[in-house]
Amino acid sequence: MEKFILVVHILAAVAVIGLVLLQHGKGADMGAAFGSGASGSLFGVSGSSNLLSRLTALFVAVFFLTSLTLAYMASHRAGSGSVVKAINAQKIVPKSVDVNAKVPEGADASKASENTAKDVPN
Repeated sequence: MEKFILVVHILAAVAVIGLVLLQHGKGADMGAAFGSGASGSLFGVSGSSNLLSRLTALFVAVFFLTSLTLAYMASHRAGSGSVVKAINAQKIVPKSVDVNAKVPEGADASKASENTAKDVPN
């Protein structure tokens, strides 16, 4: 499902870019307004929208919705979470010393306990 939404998201982004580049800018008639008697106002005719501007608005809405959906899906993915919580969960546990370990014959018990105590990190 996530891959389908991602494909729709990319297609909507490409469509918005293409439609914006195809549209006639409102300031394009500005040079014509000074001397050639443009029929519209300085910044274009207000209130009228053609097919390209309506399609642009539609694809912008699709792009916005897919952006929100992908962000929601990414934040609620299994295994995702806070990096700080993941680091705190990985605490280093020191090696445990087996107190009930048998001391080999011929070895002094006090030296054996000293040797095992050296292996334990502080």
